[in-house]
Amino acid sequence: MFSSPTPAPGSRAIASSALRSAGLIDRDAPMRDVTDKPGGRKGSSKIRAHRPRAIDAFKDSTAGPSNRMLASRMQTSHSGPSDPLSIRGASRPTVVGRMRRNAVSANGTIEVTKSNLRPPTVKYKSVELWREFVQSRWDRDAGFLNLDAMIDDEFVKKNNLTPPGYGGSTRDAAVLYKLASQLKPEIKSLSLANNRLNGHHLSNLSHYLPRLANLSLQNNQLKAYKDIDILSPRKEKLSRLRELVLIGNPLRETELQKDHGSNYQREITRRLPSLEVLDQETLAQISFDVSQPSNTELDAQIPTSQTFPCEMGPSFITGVDGTLLSNFLIHFFKLFDTERSALANVYDTAATFSYSANTNVPIRARLEGHHYQLPNQRKLDWTPWYSGSRNLNKINNHSRAVRSLHIGTEAIVAYITTIPPTKHDIGGPPDKFCVDSFPVPHGQGTGLLLSIHGEFTEVGADGIRSFDRTFILAPALPGSRAKTNGWDVVIMSDQWVIRGYSSCNAWKPGPMLVQALPQQKPQRTTAPEASQPQTAPISFSSDQQADLASIPEVQRVLVIQVCERTQLNVKFSVDCLSGNGWDLERAVANFHEVKGTLTREAFL
Repeated sequence: MFSSPTPAPGSRAIASSALRSAGLIDRDAPMRDVTDKPGGRKGSSKIRAHRPRAIDAFKDSTAGPSNRMLASRMQTSHSGPSDPLSIRGASRPTVVGRMRRNAVSANGTIEVTKSNLRPPTVKYKSVELWREFVQSRWDRDAGFLNLDAMIDDEFVKKNNLTPPGYGGSTRDAAVLYKLASQLKPEIKSLSLANNRLNGHHLSNLSHYLPRLANLSLQNNQLKAYKDIDILSPRKEKLSRLRELVLIGNPLRETELQKDHGSNYQREITRRLPSLEVLDQETLAQISFDVSQPSNTELDAQIPTSQTFPCEMGPSFITGVDGTLLSNFLIHFFKLFDTERSALANVYDTAATFSYSANTNVPIRARLEGHHYQLPNQRKLDWTPWYSGSRNLNKINNHSRAVRSLHIGTEAIVAYITTIPPTKHDIGGPPDKFCVDSFPVPHGQGTGLLLSIHGEFTEVGADGIRSFDRTFILAPALPGSRAKTNGWDVVIMSDQWVIRGYSSCNAWKPGPMLVQALPQQKPQRTTAPEASQPQTAPISFSSDQQADLASIPEVQRVLVIQVCERTQLNVKFSVDCLSGNGWDLERAVANFHEVKGTLTREAFL
């Protein structure tokens, strides 16, 4: 031991004073025995290679007795001014202070030189060593980086490096990927075979090597499909991966032992659709005999068409009585909005239900400014819809995709009661909804495909969302639960897509726009002043405000505009709009035709 278990009284104070006088520790740094441990326990100190300490240099010295005081030892000569000495505990964080504590001249005076700066840390040295290792494994001509069995490499052993899979962390793996990304020319093929890697070690691979073409993960520790999910292409990363080798991984071997080879291949290719070769076997490709484009580079033609060659048609219903569909939709959405548990009577015992939340803002809505013009749109929150959404474009977890598909009457009804409350204005203007329906084969008989596009108000936020809902319906058998409760059909499948609001113009009969028409500046007219629309803001009484609150949001905007331009009250504005198909300009023109016949009670 360097220090005596029972030092002479005052020896520590003398040593501290001597070190402060020599400038080796700061005035506010207390002196303590290097063998002290919390709780008064004594023991050998832990030497840290990245911070050499003066006390460690003297512990190994053999000159003098073991109980010689530290102060007297500090007066001995040193080998040179570059000896790195530092006192643990000196706390002044200045460059000069660090250089002063790390440099002692032969005569005991302090010399500040560039050579006295603290040497690089172990982390920096490790990165440089890994860089040298990567360079040694790099085949520039073939674009191939071979990182097989890193633990057995002599360079790794010699420098005590810890590769991923053998004690190295995810961050260590990221260092290797980053170094690989700096190779020139760009790396095409990478082998990480025989390294005991798991999914976590691959989490940064696509970030640093997004255009990798060939990857070998042979003989590693990939045990589940979630480990492959990490490699699934995101934002064009690993979208060019052509070949993948998973031989020797528990995931593959377990699936083959269970004779699930086809399922294994299907699950891998579903996650990595660009694959052409899996486990050294060529995958079957579906191709079509089509003429290939010429390699001649031509100037891109700017599209000039603004509409499609065919027009949008109205709702399409064939092979079924329209009354049956109307009764089903009115009855279904009324219960869905008010008493969802009662829908147990219409869902078949083998029915399926799922919904998908599409959170992207529709282009039409962005161009028309619905998010800003409608007062409650900003109150809408997608958070309650995320957990159960089956949007397969955003789900990479296979188990979550399975859980979000609900099968059977009880499971469906139990789940739909947890979805945010809604309000569908099925009895409102017909142009707010578009319905298509036609017969389709179902089992041994014939079913009915029913597709409806429309909008609903999310209760609470009072904002509007658009939706698409597709049903597969089958006739209700006599005496069945559905027939007994007044349903003519049963639901076999229910798929629901919830979207940002984009108005009913998307299915309005007439020309379909290819791109947004250029905005035209409003032209001044020379019409008499009396015929100009009245657009001055108006204030509504409490009764009028109550009437407005009962009107759906989209219609409410039109009603307010009619009130401002005609001075009609809310009730007569609604009548005027509904009588003109909720066309604002037609309603205003009709008002000017009949305003002479209206009584005072029609106005505000």
